[in-house]
Amino acid sequence: MVTVTDKAKSKIDTLMQDAGLDASYFLRVSVQGGGCSGLSYNLDFDNEEKKGDQFFEDKGVRMALDMKSFLYLAGTELDFSDGLNGKGFNFHNPNATRTCGCGESFSV
Repeated sequence: MVTVTDKAKSKIDTLMQDAGLDASYFLRVSVQGGGCSGLSYNLDFDNEEKKGDQFFEDKGVRMALDMKSFLYLAGTELDFSDGLNGKGFNFHNPNATRTCGCGESFSV
């Protein structure tokens, strides 16, 4: 399961509202090959279920992960930072053995 912090939930809600997305949309969380550490995180809004999707909900945020991404992201917390040290979504992934300096990619 992937969880979200209160700050991440607030930002996701704002982004959905600004984009005019209704309740049929959910957050698609995935892992793709790339980045300086080998794997990178991807977030997007979607309203179409794909074969093999695993659905989770935390704090009212509905999320879909494909099976491969689920294996890499189980137990991950999604946070949002708007501080001086960087702005954006951050993944706190207990499965990552190494992350890059910017936090956008990882390896297991």
